[in-house]
Amino acid sequence: MIFAGTSGDVVLTQTPLSEPVTPGQSVSISCRSSQSLLHSDGNTYLNWVVHKPGQAPQRLIYKVSNRDTGVPDRFSGSGSGTDFTLRIGRVETKDAGVYYCVQSTQVPPTSHTGGTKVERDYKS
Repeated sequence: MIFAGTSGDVVLTQTPLSEPVTPGQSVSISCRSSQSLLHSDGNTYLNWVVHKPGQAPQRLIYKVSNRDTGVPDRFSGSGSGTDFTLRIGRVETKDAGVYYCVQSTQVPPTSHTGGTKVERDYKS
């Protein structure tokens, strides 16, 4: 599920908003939080989710850098505090979709509203 924040909630900002790619290249998506996502339990609940056309959203990364079962090691997450990055190495056509960072450290959970659209660059 994708969450949108309201006033007073944690605000997440992603860059870029759109990333045309050629298969085989690498992509990095940045996510910045308006406040630290380090929980009092010592964990940082920052996830990365992809929403592909006609499919339910799929979580790729949880707690900053842990890949979900079945997610290729081409996908990696890093960061701490307020700054996080999703890297996709050797992009494949099937990776096209909208990628979101989602935090669940604070209640309510929030995501970047628009996400980052990764799509094939047909100009290349």
